[in-house]
Amino acid sequence: WLDDKQPGPPLLIGITLAFLLELGRRGTGRPLTAKSVEFSHPMGDLQALEAYFGCRIRSGANRSRLTLDRGDLDRPFVSYNAELLEILTPVLDQSLNDQQNSLSITGAVKWIMKRTLPGGHPDIQTVASELGMSGRTLQRRLTDEGTSFKHLLTQVRHEQAREYLADPSLDIKE
Repeated sequence: WLDDKQPGPPLLIGITLAFLLELGRRGTGRPLTAKSVEFSHPMGDLQALEAYFGCRIRSGANRSRLTLDRGDLDRPFVSYNAELLEILTPVLDQSLNDQQNSLSITGAVKWIMKRTLPGGHPDIQTVASELGMSGRTLQRRLTDEGTSFKHLLTQVRHEQAREYLADPSLDIKE
């Protein structure tokens, strides 16, 4: 949930945790159960949730979380889909490259900008908040790396524009 000023919708959080467990169950072909499940908000019918997750549900925790057994996490998925792998590999490789580039504050800021730019104009306070620091601290760190927020924003916009122009599925008007 990207908005750190408000918690995520409880229903969305519950569905996400259930989806992750179900993905593990279907992918491994095994009847996985959770070691523990915690919700920060009341979640309704706890008995039904406990039956689904296979463990006691704790409500009113500091944060919502799903904990699985390490052995279950190490289980391989039973299916192999070459076509899906071909589609996902470039995206996963790009994500890995982005993570490696974000070892610097500059890389982290650019990554956040790329993610938020389609939704509007990213500002320094929003980016700083997502990085867990003040706007002033972010400015100082970027100056230490020889750049500025404005320069990075221009750079990200330029890179995004080039990606859009290179995409043959997009009309030039878009």
